[in-house]
Amino acid sequence: MKNQKMYEADDKMISLIRDNYDLLQSLGSFGISLGFGDKTVKETCEDNNVDTYTFLAVVNYTINGYGEFDADEQISVPTLMHYLEASHAYFLDFQLPFIRRELSESLNEDDSLARLILRFYDEYAHEIRRHMQYEQKTLFPYVQTLLDGRPANDYNVETFSKHHGAADKKLRELKLLIIKYLPQDGLHNNQLTATLHDIYDNEAWLRQHAQVEDHIFVPAIRRLEQMTKQNDVSKNISDMVFKNGVAQNQDALSDREKDVIVALVQGMANKEIADHLCISINTVITHRRNIARKLQIHSPAGLTIYAIVNGLVDISSVKL
Repeated sequence: MKNQKMYEADDKMISLIRDNYDLLQSLGSFGISLGFGDKTVKETCEDNNVDTYTFLAVVNYTINGYGEFDADEQISVPTLMHYLEASHAYFLDFQLPFIRRELSESLNEDDSLARLILRFYDEYAHEIRRHMQYEQKTLFPYVQTLLDGRPANDYNVETFSKHHGAADKKLRELKLLIIKYLPQDGLHNNQLTATLHDIYDNEAWLRQHAQVEDHIFVPAIRRLEQMTKQNDVSKNISDMVFKNGVAQNQDALSDREKDVIVALVQGMANKEIADHLCISINTVITHRRNIARKLQIHSPAGLTIYAIVNGLVDISSVKL
């Protein structure tokens, strides 16, 4: 049953843990240590350099299972990425080996069925490890390039989202094998029951982790990608050279190309321009082609306006 309370920044941190003890692991992933006394959520987060809004978004989502994050611009991507990376480290370095030891201690490894169960678990652990290492090596570095303003053109978060899913099929099979086929003596039964309980908790945690990625992290990266694209457009605009209020691309005109524009505005034909500038007709044609490409102006009238506005010719010398 979900806890319908939505926690806020002014709530005591201890009240979150008292109401939802399974948040203890989340605290560690956010980099929040125990010993916070009677401090509020905000005070505790600020003491640990954690974005309060993002912390509450993850906590309230994992507790209650709902929230709209597609348009939530307050989510801190660095805080969220740190949380996910630390969660991966906890799961791969502690949780998976811990359950493996529990299973090994509660099974008779001389039994063929016990060996099969351990093999199932090892295959499951390998699948989870491969998935999380992919995120560590591909997704998170990509997000960092976005944060650094260096977008990667060959990847986007949709590539990750389309192939993201919990690798829980083997875990379901493992649970069924233990429940159905391994009644043991009292000691081993107690050990297996405790291990099975940990496996169920592990499954719930992994499902919540995947949901946080899908419903909070992925929308946040989509927004970051959009912002990066907008920044690229802004940069392109700022890279234009403004002269007399008219934008020129950084691929600026050469002095000779400006001379050709002046001659064209004065009504000269290609041969006249060639004779006037002491160049070949082919060179004049090449200059005209480059001018059209750089300015995206193809008509004599357009070139005339450009030349006047940019001070290449005086308006009084132009026949209008």
